[in-house]
Amino acid sequence: MNLRQILTAPNQLTLLRMIFLPFIVINLVKHDFKWALALFVLAGISDGLDGLLARTLHQQTLLGQYLDPIADKLLLSSIYIGLTLGHALPVWVFIVVLARDLWILALSGVALKFTKFRELKPSVWGKASTFIQIMTAVGIMAARAYQNEVFGVIAGWLVWGVVILAVISAGDYTARGIRFWLQDRRACASDNGGVV
Repeated sequence: MNLRQILTAPNQLTLLRMIFLPFIVINLVKHDFKWALALFVLAGISDGLDGLLARTLHQQTLLGQYLDPIADKLLLSSIYIGLTLGHALPVWVFIVVLARDLWILALSGVALKFTKFRELKPSVWGKASTFIQIMTAVGIMAARAYQNEVFGVIAGWLVWGVVILAVISAGDYTARGIRFWLQDRRACASDNGGVV
């Protein structure tokens, strides 16, 4: 990695998004949900802009490919930490989300270490889980920021969606991991004349 990759406009925007993280958490803990929501919206805009700039300016870099999803995951995790510390989200919901992320991270680590698997693309269930987490965070912040009962009811239902999709997506990634591991074992056995 060289300095040129860090200095590209898309990667600078991604790094800026990461600077928002402590301020979002602080505002959530202080129950300043309007500021937290505003910063989250800005972070979301920067996420869309960095991808657009990377394509428009032909500044797609290897660093950006790794940095962008890391920044996205850190942003969402920070919001859930802040919501939990600010007592806007039940602790057990945060534990389910965290456990799911740690489980997927562990599966990815095992796959990278012991197989030839290198495509760590999110599944449909993984994307759905991330989407519902984002919508839930927005719903909770909006409900608290504007004291809106309708947003509160919607956010309450979305919390259950977060839990259900966290469990389904963790199961889906586990099944995919097992499938690929079995395929990898069969390929190794074939390459070694039937001996693994």
